[in-house]
Amino acid sequence: MKKPVVTVIGSLNMDLVTQTNSFPVKGETVIGDHFMTVPGGKGANQAVAAARLGANVNLIGRVGDDPFGEILLRNLTENSVFKANVEPVTDCATGVATIILHDRDNRIIVTPGANNYVTKEYIVQHENVILTSDIVLLQMEIPLPTIEFVLQLCEASAVPVILNPAPAHQLSEEAWQRATYLTPNETEKELLFGKEPSEYLREKLIVTEGKHGVSFFESGSFDRVDGWSVTPVDTTGAGDTFNGAMAVALAEGKSKAEAITFANAAAAMSIQKLGAQGGMPTRQALEEFIQVGD
Repeated sequence: MKKPVVTVIGSLNMDLVTQTNSFPVKGETVIGDHFMTVPGGKGANQAVAAARLGANVNLIGRVGDDPFGEILLRNLTENSVFKANVEPVTDCATGVATIILHDRDNRIIVTPGANNYVTKEYIVQHENVILTSDIVLLQMEIPLPTIEFVLQLCEASAVPVILNPAPAHQLSEEAWQRATYLTPNETEKELLFGKEPSEYLREKLIVTEGKHGVSFFESGSFDRVDGWSVTPVDTTGAGDTFNGAMAVALAEGKSKAEAITFANAAAAMSIQKLGAQGGMPTRQALEEFIQVGD
């Protein structure tokens, strides 16, 4: 089978991760247990997830001209992500995410840096890559006007788009309508679309609900894919793994329900290791995991 072409447009960050058994309150200093730097950013994470599952993956984004940027570019090469469309920004810092892991959960502060330079003009330079893709995957750690522009561009050429609205930001009604699929988690869904989303959005929404699985509408009927029973170690990359995996499955021609089932299993695998990318499975490992579960 011909490998699908997935183009991810989004952020690259260096994740600065601290594990602690005691989360500090305002004004308090505590001692952490472990610190590490890990390649991340929602765009890069989703690109790595898709590449490990067998797609040809283009990533369109920016890094700074600093050591973090060099490490992130090298990481893309090591994970077979095509990096020619990731250009360094002169005299600019690479984006960073400060992550605190506590009690099997995470809190994150993202500082965009070079990600702010993924502009509409930058997208135009890489338009041919986008329009020759089987599917495009977007998140919201790049400027919002860029996201709206990409959605308009893809709609005009009938290129399907998965928009992962994380972190949650409001877009125009037209932008939501242009997305083929919207993949918020429960919190993002309620914040952006309310408890009862508009009728025109209902079939687009695929809502990830952690251990409870994934809910969605198909042909007007509500459906759910149940969660997997696994012990979480680090949930940081679960949503990114889900989105990267779903992009691969849809680009391969799987149905929406099949793609969600596939992506849900990938996300379950991802949370069993540390780091946003650390637990992202290969295609062989995921297929074995699904087979055992069945």
